Amino acid sequence: MVDVSSSAADFHAGFACFVGRPNVGKSTLMNALVGTKVAITSSKPQTTRRAIRGIVHRPDSQLIIVDTPGLHRPRTLLGERLDSLVLSTLTEVDVIGFCVPANEPIGKGDRFIAEKLAGVKKTPVVAVVTKCDLATREQIAAQLLAVSQLTEFDDIVPVSAQSGEQLDVLADVLVQRLPQSPPLYEGGQLTDEPEQVLVGELIREAALEGVRDELPHSIAVVVDEMLPRQGRDDLLDIYAHMFVERPSQKAIVIGHKGSRLKDVGSRARQQIEALLGTRVYLDLRISVAKDWQRDPKQLRRLGFYD
Repeated sequence: MVDVSSSAADFHAGFACFVGRPNVGKSTLMNALVGTKVAITSSKPQTTRRAIRGIVHRPDSQLIIVDTPGLHRPRTLLGERLDSLVLSTLTEVDVIGFCVPANEPIGKGDRFIAEKLAGVKKTPVVAVVTKCDLATREQIAAQLLAVSQLTEFDDIVPVSAQSGEQLDVLADVLVQRLPQSPPLYEGGQLTDEPEQVLVGELIREAALEGVRDELPHSIAVVVDEMLPRQGRDDLLDIYAHMFVERPSQKAIVIGHKGSRLKDVGSRARQQIEALLGTRVYLDLRISVAKDWQRDPKQLRRLGFYD
């Protein structure tokens, strides 16, 4: 049950979503605002594939942030479904945060998204200039001006998720756009994602480290089973399956004599143990699901529904 004592008339609660082209720092920003890791991050573009919700608890408000996949012109059926997910999310939130990095020039992808947002009439849009720790003051000032010329925004906020600069300001700006409401989630809850989904994402994050540029989009992970070891209350057995599209990709992920797959399992296990607070045995298998990004049946099997 949610604590109804916090449902005073001056309390605000609602949803914000971060949108932007791939790899502009949306997931890192959400994690920084929530105060813990609820979405995976990677230097590889198009890492996020689900609308992950993170919950920010404040004395006067509860801000639920929806981290969406990067919006782009899709080249596969998976890409089309991810774009559809983003666009449907825009109509369901109370405020939109449009993320543009401070250290990169405005590009076609940013303009494409700004045009989409201009058509969202009823939802306020706040421009968020991210990665300010990687830019000079002059670059930040120039980017703020460039962003302001894309379309009309309700506010523009420069931030750095890495240094924490202006995160409190951004949270204030977003909360101001939320409706009056009692809390929507319990006080200690930081996400509403099922543990199996989070575990699968952590495995995929570990698999993304150091792989070739074309490979990240071909990796999917399904957690088949999570259960306590029989007779043990301090060990969780996790059985997971990683899928790639071609035998050559499978060989890359496995590595020489299985060295790379073993490293992926080791790094993923450390992250999963930190998330769940218990020791973990991870059984990780890998299979080829040919061209799964373009196959409706395989997309459904891997959890990407219409």
